Amino acid sequence: METLQIIFYLSMGAWFLSEFLYKRILKSGEKDQKNKDKSTLNILWIAIPFSIAVSVTVSNIIKFPITHSNWIFYLGEICILIGIILRFIIIRSLGKYFTVDVTIREDHKIKKEGFYKYLRHPSYAFSLLTSFGLGLYLNNWFSSILAFVPPLLAFIYRIRIEEQALVEQFGEEYIEYRKSTKKLIPFIY
Repeated sequence: METLQIIFYLSMGAWFLSEFLYKRILKSGEKDQKNKDKSTLNILWIAIPFSIAVSVTVSNIIKFPITHSNWIFYLGEICILIGIILRFIIIRSLGKYFTVDVTIREDHKIKKEGFYKYLRHPSYAFSLLTSFGLGLYLNNWFSSILAFVPPLLAFIYRIRIEEQALVEQFGEEYIEYRKSTKKLIPFIY
């Protein structure tokens, strides 16, 4: 169990560091349409650290376990690692079109391949998988809700703002793309 705790702390550090670097490096440029974000980035940067801090604190104060078996820690850590790694892969696949703030690039195109064939927002989905994994790892019903719901609500708001900007930019092309994909969960939502 001690090795798993070390892996957990390292993965949480990697999660924070990767998101910090994305925020510093992957901002919109001077030629981009920057007025689209409507504070969604700030809301995410409040919701996610808040959810982490509160869920960890609650797990140390209130004992309300999901299970009394150790498998939950492993499942939680697997979800955390898959979420971090696949979010990185998705961000790389978008290349220059990925920005941390809602932005339309000068020569922006809608990506419809890979994960984007099934989901319109796979990087958000895998960020939420990381939050879900944190809740599982903490093995506490209250912590699970606190780890997952604030980021989910922040991403739902951001998706609404982002999709509004994409419809404004691409019109019918994006509307048709929305009809054939889901927002966050393949085949479901």
